[in-house]
Amino acid sequence: MPRHSLPDNSGSRGGRGARAALEPPRRAGKRRRTVMLATAVVVAIAAGGAVAAQTGVLPFGGSCEGDAVELRIAASPDIAPALRTVADEAKKNEAKSDGRCLDVRVSERTGTEVADTLTRGGDDLDSDVWVPDSKVWVDRASSAAGAPSLETLGNVASTPLTLAAVPSAAKKLGWPEKKLSWAKMASSVTADDEMRLGTADPARSATGLLALTQMQASAVKEEGKKAETKTAAAAKQLAEHTAPGDSQVLATLPHDASDAELGNPQRNHALILSEQAAYAHNKREGDATDLRLFYPEDEATVLDYPYTLVDDQKISTEKGRAALRFQTLLGDARGRQVLARAGFRPVNGKADAAVARAAGGREPQPFDGIPGDPPEAKNVSAALGMWTITVQSARFMIVVDASASMAQEVPGRGQSRMDVTKASLIQGLSQFTPDDEVGLWEFSTRLDGKRDYRELVPTKRLGSRTSGNETQRDRLTGAFGKMAPIPEGATGLYDTTLAAYKKARDGYAQGKFNALVLLTDGANEDEGSINRNELTAELDELAEGKPLLPVIAVAVGPDADEKAAKEIAKATHGSSHQVDDPAQIHSVILKAIMAAGSRG
Repeated sequence: MPRHSLPDNSGSRGGRGARAALEPPRRAGKRRRTVMLATAVVVAIAAGGAVAAQTGVLPFGGSCEGDAVELRIAASPDIAPALRTVADEAKKNEAKSDGRCLDVRVSERTGTEVADTLTRGGDDLDSDVWVPDSKVWVDRASSAAGAPSLETLGNVASTPLTLAAVPSAAKKLGWPEKKLSWAKMASSVTADDEMRLGTADPARSATGLLALTQMQASAVKEEGKKAETKTAAAAKQLAEHTAPGDSQVLATLPHDASDAELGNPQRNHALILSEQAAYAHNKREGDATDLRLFYPEDEATVLDYPYTLVDDQKISTEKGRAALRFQTLLGDARGRQVLARAGFRPVNGKADAAVARAAGGREPQPFDGIPGDPPEAKNVSAALGMWTITVQSARFMIVVDASASMAQEVPGRGQSRMDVTKASLIQGLSQFTPDDEVGLWEFSTRLDGKRDYRELVPTKRLGSRTSGNETQRDRLTGAFGKMAPIPEGATGLYDTTLAAYKKARDGYAQGKFNALVLLTDGANEDEGSINRNELTAELDELAEGKPLLPVIAVAVGPDADEKAAKEIAKATHGSSHQVDDPAQIHSVILKAIMAAGSRG
């Protein structure tokens, strides 16, 4: 029996492998009450009318006396109309749960909008169930420490991602005979000066993010080590034609056939789009030209519409049962029919030839292949991090421990911690673009008068130049090279962290990924400084309600205060990392920035 014991016709189950891949992170003991609710629904429906009448879980019919049980659902805008149709029919047919009629109210909320609300604690959501277009949003919300508990009960529909092109572009790309991998979808369009490929912003759209993830994975398979450079270059070009969301990217298509000629710089000729979105576009009346679809030949991926209880530990029993009841309606014959008429596939991803043709699919395009498992969360995070670094650009300060302990030799290297750290930072600098902004501080005790810190290079664009024609990158490279441990200097960690964070917050750059990178090989040794509790309280207050500015704390060597690093990072929604060899610093920083950027 499935984990939540839903009815066989609920439509909430896919293949075993796909279902396992869709599971959100579990929390011990959280499912017991949900399982009890689900089991009650199964018993009621399976045992027939008599038991159903006794339990109050009735299919249809009977009067709706007394108050209805209200269920509020926040759903992705593309699927919300279909859910609303099922909800309206349920009300009309007097579908019941616990002897009370269902009153299901569906609001349209994007995945990023709800995920951000839940990350902040979810107080503004006012919904019992969440149906985003993808599991990636549930994963994002679940990873936040302050988010309410989420429980995904299954999925209600699916739709594969495609490359949708206007007829002139499709013909040039070889539609329908030519088959394209994810990597070739991107390169075929971005390499052509006449064609423009558009996408919804991967930072805000699951369509854009999942496609970018698959493009990156496909490029690695096809080109190995060259893939990272090529994918980053394609991402930069793609970013020039990016719209905020899925509905906005459709507006970048030509308005009519006369507007669809290749070479038009004002319009996109191809889009990363779901099959359902292409179906809805092609069915729409008007002069808009129909789209033709290329389905990836290597591995299809889908939007999977997880049906998720919000704050499932606090939801009332009657609302929990009502949520399960409505899920069975979405999965029964009529519910599946409503979803299919809106252009959605069933949960298992099986193609409907009529829907695929209406959306723009034709043989021999591989539209009828069953999609594989969704990309792993770590690969999705890496793709979004790459997008953050290569497209959004970054602004961050590097704060380096210059206490006397940095003179200690790194085992097996014959160099001091400081020398290895400097070499690693110089190497890491090459990973960033001229538009990235980087600054440098160092710290020890009483380094600058009574202060434990001093600024070596103000934070500026790496490509900016001084009056002597020296770039910011040159200044930083030179400053790294001159850094040396301070004789008898101790670790003034806490005062430095607070001062640097305030400085970074004051210089926050809108439209960029902002962060503070803190490197230390010891524990706070300044007896006159604030204590750790005071520091984390002030950091928490500075971060509260403000745009994300995480501290990426790197504890270097065995003497570093790893616990302090974790608490400092946690207060700013950042991350902490422990490295034994300072040579690892540059890769740790890059990965941490990418991971933090994926949450931003």
